[in-house]
Amino acid sequence: MAADTTGMDMKPKPDPDLSLARQQRTAGLTIAAAMLIWLGAQAAGQQGILPVRWLFLFDFATLAAMVWAMVVTYRVWRARRDR
Repeated sequence: MAADTTGMDMKPKPDPDLSLARQQRTAGLTIAAAMLIWLGAQAAGQQGILPVRWLFLFDFATLAAMVWAMVVTYRVWRARRDR
């Protein structure tokens, strides 16, 4: 049997603009979610629900999320600028 050479079995190439938009949307959602969780943790800590060591954990997790989102945003900006 001959192989199918019509190209029907080939996957379409992903759109680079769609990929960049998806990455930017993920970074934006990460920033929003991290800030909402951080604000909730701060409010809980102020009322005495969470101990201080847990608040530090939320602080560091939020910082890590912000750094990750900035790196992704920078990479998207560079990719769009280079195109």
